Amino acid sequence: MNRKAIIIGAGPAGLTAGLELLRRSDVTPIILEASEEIGGISRTIRYKGNRMDIGGHRFFSKSDRVMQWWIDLMPPLDGEDAGGEASEQEISYQGKRRVIAVPAHLDEEPVLRGVGPLTIETDTDETDADGADANEMGHPAEHGHTETVVAAEPVEPDLVMLIRPRKSRIYYLRRFFDYPITLTATTLSNLGVVRTVKVGTSYLKSRVSQIAPEKSLEDFLINRFGRQLYLTFFKSYTEKVWGTPCEQISAEWGAQRIKGLSLTTAVKHFVKKTFARKKKDDLSQKGTDTSLIERFLYPKFGPGQLWEHVADEIVRLGGEIHMGWRVDRICCEGETVVSIEAVNDAGERRTFAGEYFFSTMPMKELVRAMDAPVPDAVREVAEGLQYRDFITVGLLCDRLKVHEPDGGLLKDTWIYVQEPDVLLGRLQIFNNWSPYLVSDPTKVWIGLEYFCYDTDDLWKMDDEDLKRFAIAEVAKIGILDAGAVTDGHVVRVPKTYPAYFGTYDRFDELRAWTDGFANLFLVGRNGMHKYNNQDHSMLTAMTAVDGIIAGRVDKAALWGINTEQEYHEEKK
Repeated sequence: MNRKAIIIGAGPAGLTAGLELLRRSDVTPIILEASEEIGGISRTIRYKGNRMDIGGHRFFSKSDRVMQWWIDLMPPLDGEDAGGEASEQEISYQGKRRVIAVPAHLDEEPVLRGVGPLTIETDTDETDADGADANEMGHPAEHGHTETVVAAEPVEPDLVMLIRPRKSRIYYLRRFFDYPITLTATTLSNLGVVRTVKVGTSYLKSRVSQIAPEKSLEDFLINRFGRQLYLTFFKSYTEKVWGTPCEQISAEWGAQRIKGLSLTTAVKHFVKKTFARKKKDDLSQKGTDTSLIERFLYPKFGPGQLWEHVADEIVRLGGEIHMGWRVDRICCEGETVVSIEAVNDAGERRTFAGEYFFSTMPMKELVRAMDAPVPDAVREVAEGLQYRDFITVGLLCDRLKVHEPDGGLLKDTWIYVQEPDVLLGRLQIFNNWSPYLVSDPTKVWIGLEYFCYDTDDLWKMDDEDLKRFAIAEVAKIGILDAGAVTDGHVVRVPKTYPAYFGTYDRFDELRAWTDGFANLFLVGRNGMHKYNNQDHSMLTAMTAVDGIIAGRVDKAALWGINTEQEYHEEKK
């Protein structure tokens, strides 16, 4: 009998679950997506030939399994001119270095699949700051371990990953600071003598007198940086992102997102970099701290290109994807989900029955849709969960006022804007993610990112007014002249960031109740109300499918993903 899995949401977690089921089992996935777009917040927005990456997505994971999954679907090519020859490229991101055998650029017809070897070399000389094995799947790491697999050549010349250089900086005091913060002459000069002395003094004080227990994100950061550096580089930006004082945000957010980060490691890196002898022929990144991200993979036409390809594969292999269907009822018999009801914009209603159910919808909405008796305490926790919403304003410009020393375009993929006199949180330069995101290479295509609630005036602002507001902000801080902007586009994304405040301190009550439904699997960022990266969301789906195939899903393993492992770039 053909078993079915009903999957709510066509984002990275839902699509990963669908493709994994089709590849590895006899379970047919039926994916229901409320919107008309594939990829969730990893989708690519198209506007007049230009493309926008919502939030920015670097394709590098500490999971070999995820890396291989991506590479199998979209083989890597060098982002620069490969000269028609194969080459080995080293990329570094989030705690691992990898050497990838990159096939030659294909100007002619693509060759058959399965002919080129791909080597992934995992360097295990350095462990994570918390001493954890870099491979979160539980396999032991071996020193110098090299895994060789068969990589596919592109089935289409455009269906490839580029290898892109990474650069991100902080914009503060109308100056650029390295990100992650590094102890360099430029940093010290930008800060000034007085502020630098205050930073050092307050840090020493924090080392002598630690706040215990760490109850808030503020406690967490002060313990690792001292109060002065916290006030300089963390408090304003974090509160701009979350709209909540740092003392009201759980310390768990810091433990999950910025483990291993401290001023001590920054000083050690500075000393090592300054005084270490360098070999003239050492062109690799070995010995470079892995939090200083060098290069990463990126789909030629943005992250949505990969997820649209995954959706095509799901349909080709016999799965179903229904766009524009919003789930509003989850039908249960005891502690078993039996079916899901969904409605489309035309008011039509359908029932989808199955054996397994995956949810990536926000947990607040999930609980509202469940027709099982919900304990009052559980409903209270679900209703008290909070989310931060997100706006990107794309601006097409002739030029920027700020530039590299040689006069060229800034090389940053994104810039953290920590100026307190504007609401702007981050700025992306889409040209630097991939030149193919911009239709006219003589133009600069940027994305201005705002964090807000859907009840805020900013969210409700008319698109034209919002574009004028955004242009005025970047002009105010000296990024561009308002007259250089020739076009713009506004994208609003609700519930982008699950928040670690509200009723989050009672989240275990909600988790225990949902875990009681044996055939219901919560996966992905909103599905688990967990600030996951794209690869974490994928791993939750993969782990759930592993359990289905094995005959029992270990839900504790699902919740354990992105808890103990250090994945994030904010290590310094």
